[in-house]
Amino acid sequence: MSKLLYITAHPLSEENSVSQQVGKTFLETYTKKNRDVEVIKLDLFEENIPLLDADVLSAWGKLGAGESFDSLTNEQQSKLGRINELTDQFMDADRFVFVTPMWNFGFPPVLKAYIDTFAIAGKTFKYTETGPVGLLEGKKAVHIQATGGIYSEGPAAGANFGDSHLKTVLGFVGVTDVTSIIAEGIAMGPEKAAESKEAAIKDAQQLAANLDKKGLLKRIFS
Repeated sequence: MSKLLYITAHPLSEENSVSQQVGKTFLETYTKKNRDVEVIKLDLFEENIPLLDADVLSAWGKLGAGESFDSLTNEQQSKLGRINELTDQFMDADRFVFVTPMWNFGFPPVLKAYIDTFAIAGKTFKYTETGPVGLLEGKKAVHIQATGGIYSEGPAAGANFGDSHLKTVLGFVGVTDVTSIIAEGIAMGPEKAAESKEAAIKDAQQLAANLDKKGLLKRIFS
């Protein structure tokens, strides 16, 4: 059975979040087309996502120096244990869906904290003589995002650093097949918001129905 990890990074309810409404449409369509898929939902605002703080960095240093896990403090063991759980969960999934808003050209900081739990040397990527190599090849990801303004064209074109950051990190760990659905201009009046949401929902339905069809997806969304 394949596994889809559905990751949301929004503090508001689905009723008050365009990105989550689009994400819901994607998930409903995908699961209808793929009834044997196991969906694991991860709400980052509700989960325990450790930061890479002094406890974690010190603990990694101790383990790297040959000390045992039992030598770590209770706090260090707890944080590293949780990071290991999240890393293993990410590695075990076949498909990833990230649902986020744009905040100040990026994404909520909890998503950066989560990224730091799966971008782990020796697990999801490795260093070689010719540079880093991602270890999660063959997996696919989708980024569903809502933005207040327009960043695909015009004066702010190219300033969607949240989408580019996520794609860069995923590519770094070997997930190079990433498709974005972005509802732009949600804060630019009711008419524009409705138009963008409707277009994103249609894209989500189409993407979900064709995500696992080789070759077809690139033709549709390229």
